[in-house]
Amino acid sequence: MAVFAFIEGFYNPTRPHSALGYLSPIEYKARAMAEND
Repeated sequence: MAVFAFIEGFYNPTRPHSALGYLSPIEYKARAMAEND
């Protein structure tokens, strides 16, 4: 159960942050890579 809690807390795909434009880390990376192409 502790592993599940860690994964859900650390790898939560909906971690909004103003520095990332309120995107998840995966969405931010995908958009950044698309803009650089």
